[in-house]
Amino acid sequence: MPYSILAAQAAAVRDTLIARLDGVRTAALQPRGDGQPRRRASPPIVALVAVGLALGAAGFAEGGKRAATQTADKVTLTRLAAEERVGQRYMISSADPRAVRVGATVLEEGGSAVDAAIAIQAVLSLVEPHSSGPGGGAFMMHYDAETGLTRLYEGRETAPMAAGPDHLMGADGERMGWYEARTGGHSVATPGLMRMLERAHLDHGRLPWSRLFDEAVTMSFQGFVVSARVAKFMEGGSPDRLAEASHGADYFMPDGEPWQPGDIITNPDLAETFRIIAEQGADAFYTGPIAEDIVAAVQGSGGKPGVLSLADMRDYTMRVREPLCFDYRDHEICSAGPPASGALALGQLLGMLEHFDMSATAPDSVEGWHLFLEASKLAFADRAQYVADDSFVSVPTAGLLDPTYLMLRAQHIDRDSAMATPVPAGNPPWREAEARAPDTSPDSHGTSHIVVVDEAGDIVSMTTSIESGWGSYVFARGFLLNNTMTDFSFEPEADGRPVANAVAPGKRPRSTMTPMIVFGPDGEPRLAIGSPGGGRMVHFIGKVLVGMIDWGLTAKQAIELPNLTNMNGETDIEEFTWAESLAGPLGERGHEVDIRDLASGLQAVHFTDRGLVGVADSRREGVALGE
Repeated sequence: MPYSILAAQAAAVRDTLIARLDGVRTAALQPRGDGQPRRRASPPIVALVAVGLALGAAGFAEGGKRAATQTADKVTLTRLAAEERVGQRYMISSADPRAVRVGATVLEEGGSAVDAAIAIQAVLSLVEPHSSGPGGGAFMMHYDAETGLTRLYEGRETAPMAAGPDHLMGADGERMGWYEARTGGHSVATPGLMRMLERAHLDHGRLPWSRLFDEAVTMSFQGFVVSARVAKFMEGGSPDRLAEASHGADYFMPDGEPWQPGDIITNPDLAETFRIIAEQGADAFYTGPIAEDIVAAVQGSGGKPGVLSLADMRDYTMRVREPLCFDYRDHEICSAGPPASGALALGQLLGMLEHFDMSATAPDSVEGWHLFLEASKLAFADRAQYVADDSFVSVPTAGLLDPTYLMLRAQHIDRDSAMATPVPAGNPPWREAEARAPDTSPDSHGTSHIVVVDEAGDIVSMTTSIESGWGSYVFARGFLLNNTMTDFSFEPEADGRPVANAVAPGKRPRSTMTPMIVFGPDGEPRLAIGSPGGGRMVHFIGKVLVGMIDWGLTAKQAIELPNLTNMNGETDIEEFTWAESLAGPLGERGHEVDIRDLASGLQAVHFTDRGLVGVADSRREGVALGE
């Protein structure tokens, strides 16, 4: 079918699709092989999913649309996320239309941006279980329009007190393999999400805490439709690993059959967990039966059992901190500082690009992307060497962002030739004399992002995660537990030098979560943005900032630009995009190029003269909604 026809169909069904997804509450019951009912979507919902798959081929008309030949198994549920939404009172952008609808309901009732974010997170825990939930952690940026203050609410997970520096080393003294390390309770750190959400609500909530879980509880009891993307995530070995970790097998694979698109799934255990938390607060998560069940699941898991204890749960503490802010071409950009590394790496990347006239390049130019990727190599070299939990090691944050240091780092960039990788870390000012070794552990990604702007002008930009897709594969009380311990360095030292991001009791592992608020030259908010994607969050968000500030693109156009990344290794180019044409020219400049899936999930709200413009990345199932 011609692209123009598909695009017209997409526009025509956008609103009805979102409404019908949100309105699903019943389903036909069809018998399984053992005579027990398996809930399946009713014919209209099955048809809806089929329409979504067809519309995926439509791609996106501006800002670098993905190829219309992209196969069905690589598209998301609807691909309608590329549509802008414009609102005057409020705006939401998040990863699932059902969660966004719930957030809008909360705002319509007079709730704050924090209230809406909590309600959205609760629904995401149900419908997007592989990405985030109570078993994980989050970083929330909050802007208070009345006071003008921006604060970071840090709910990063912490290492159990019984975890030592060799936690991710095998009995033979060698580093564990990736899936060996992450499968089972051994990879579970103390979850931080619920304690962080409660504190943010205490500071900025308007509706009762208990109200914010109502829809998630109802949906958990009545059922939700499995989306194409969630079902796709079940492939590639996840069912086997869920079975190995044992606790989630019955839920995710009824009769041994993984979820399929259009299935309707109920989760009464999660409903009960949220009901208790709604009534009793976060203390009910960190102590009592819920905490006991989490610890039992971790210590009794398949894979490699973990060491999380009831004391670890009881003693978890979130932090309210000043954000890390830096300037780029008269804009102030604020996000999470260490142990988060994304903003620091992005501050370095952009600080180096300040020394080049990026506006003289173009969004489809090899010159512009070459500079972007070369600066990224240098930033990721420093990230591996220096960034970790600043409560345990001295992170030279000021030195890494020092203008003179970044000018010297930028001088390593040759406009015509790529640096061989890995490039070494630099020697920033204001650092300890202790020599450190780079962290060479693998980088993983799962994660989701939420942006809310309420009627008062308050902003929430929150990145939330259980780390890798499906976390540790350990399931308790209706949700998956994180595998955040694998965000630490697997090796505590290298070449006789300590690694900053080594495991230590109570330590927070390094993260790349980058919830961001951008302020214009007048000091007013201009953009709230974030994305899933592991270390590549830096590139996903970075291309948007360069696209908007240097190339004059709208938020929608910048988000839909193809993704190109380099984490101090090979240069990856997003498949099925026009950026594949850059592979040859970049290769001629010395880049080692790989073409692969780079599915960002950017969520953004842009403050414009037209009002609040919400955009969600068309690569995933998210939407924006405002009034």
